[in-house]
Amino acid sequence: MRSISFVILSFLFVFAPATAQQNTPLITYNTQHHPTLARNGMVVSQEYFASEAGLEILRAGGNAVDAAVATGFALAVTHPQAGNIGGGGFMMVYLKDQDKTIAIDYREMAPKAAHRDLFLDANGDVDNARARFSYQSTGVPGTVMGLTQALEKYGTLPLDKVMAPAIRLARDGFEVPWALADSLNRFQQRLKSDEATAKYFYKTDGTPYVAGELLKQTDLAATLQAVADNGAKGFYEGWVADKIVATMQANDGIITHDDLKNYVVREREAVSGTYRGFKVVAMPPPSSGGVHVVQMLNVLEGWDVKGLGHNSADYLHRLTETMKYAYADRSKYLGDPDYFDVPVEALVDKGYAGSIRDKIKLEKATPSTEIAPAPSLPYESNDTTHFSVVDRFGNMVANTYTLNFTYGNGKSVAGAGFLLNNEMDDFSAKVGVANAFGLLGGEANAIEAGKRPLSSMTPVFLFKDGKPLMTTGSPGGSTIITVVLQTILNVMDFDMNPAAATAAPRIHHQWFPDRLFIEPGHSIDTRRILKAMGHNVNTDANSLGDRVLGSTQSIVIAPNGILMGAADPRRPGSHAAAF
Repeated sequence: MRSISFVILSFLFVFAPATAQQNTPLITYNTQHHPTLARNGMVVSQEYFASEAGLEILRAGGNAVDAAVATGFALAVTHPQAGNIGGGGFMMVYLKDQDKTIAIDYREMAPKAAHRDLFLDANGDVDNARARFSYQSTGVPGTVMGLTQALEKYGTLPLDKVMAPAIRLARDGFEVPWALADSLNRFQQRLKSDEATAKYFYKTDGTPYVAGELLKQTDLAATLQAVADNGAKGFYEGWVADKIVATMQANDGIITHDDLKNYVVREREAVSGTYRGFKVVAMPPPSSGGVHVVQMLNVLEGWDVKGLGHNSADYLHRLTETMKYAYADRSKYLGDPDYFDVPVEALVDKGYAGSIRDKIKLEKATPSTEIAPAPSLPYESNDTTHFSVVDRFGNMVANTYTLNFTYGNGKSVAGAGFLLNNEMDDFSAKVGVANAFGLLGGEANAIEAGKRPLSSMTPVFLFKDGKPLMTTGSPGGSTIITVVLQTILNVMDFDMNPAAATAAPRIHHQWFPDRLFIEPGHSIDTRRILKAMGHNVNTDANSLGDRVLGSTQSIVIAPNGILMGAADPRRPGSHAAAF
């Protein structure tokens, strides 16, 4: 049986108790990247105060779900770029005592007044401004119901206790971190165009906050208190709901009281697969991530990728070509399973993966124009934030949620203190027309009342020998799926600890546009080899830095029970809180 000795590293050998296996070989690959170590519990998120809020709940005796809910609400205060109560997302929960994984879908829903031509102009073209920056771009938020329902069913502490850190941060304020100050400065033109948003995130004279200054959000504190006192009804009914609807009515929005009252959370069966003795469990549709991570792993399993060498040209070529086929299938077969029969079993079938592998030329890139979604399948799918939690009992949470764009559509609910999402742009406004992330879609993801838009969010669990091993996920829009894929491959195939797996440079291809995005850290020689194979990749030595890809927040559980966390340094402010 294949060893998982990658979790017993040289630094861990020093700090581990004497009960650690003395004869386990030490892996030295990338040991300069050291994860945070803990024994009793860990929260890894994009923002310091939010991670500490979750840790506060773990220290108070809460389980992983309690801490995740605390972290989620705190991020709505301290990380408004993506943390939210006005958006939605997905939560994966693993309950150790039951050996059970729950996939909680609290993705936004299209309002009742939504229809497939909602964002088409008089000429039948997509009006991107309306689809992305109007009040009509907002789907019915799911975060509050998702978090409160998860706590009610799988948590152990009362809601008011779990929400206390977030309420305190909003009411009493927090010192603005550099990352938030920089972000608010860069986005001020868009955010100041909305009166309520300008009031919430800028000083009375209109100037941005600078790092270290105190930011108080009294309206948001009142909204959070309403939820703490009344549960989800404190958001979807009562005065907060009145504020949401009033904001919509004053600005040609389409969310009504009935839309809010009719919002529901779905618990779905997780997507799972196997890869070289590991079990991979991920979010099902309307997330496309879980399906395509498993699909791509099935394709890659047919090659000795470790023997090719990590991030070698031969490895990256196979990875890129595999990504193209997955994203092509995504465009046709993925959507809300409540409205479209998503062929999950066919897409994750290992035989189907073999047929994709057979099409891939090992010495030459196939142009995206020559790749199409499978005409048939075997019988039987940019700012977001992810956090991971593991508690002392062995329970795990992987949660990814979003407003879609950074700060959503930039508009806030007046008097309630929170930003609105623009998730309606994640639908296919018109078949064959790309959304803001360049992703193509079809009938499966067309706009329809009550439907949930397709998402790339990909919270993932790994298991080895029947035991929980890793929880991870990432923001990054269309790149999320490939970022998560490479992170878990770094652990499974290349024996990396979570910090090394996180730090390793990444690539991304999504079928269209036919371009290989590649992070700094890949050698110029590798880029030149890939270009010679036909990949559209930048080889200019003076401008090798394409955008960074994702921001994973990961925890690995070592065989001796030590928790190893890695907060991705690609986006400033990320933090692993542990004890």
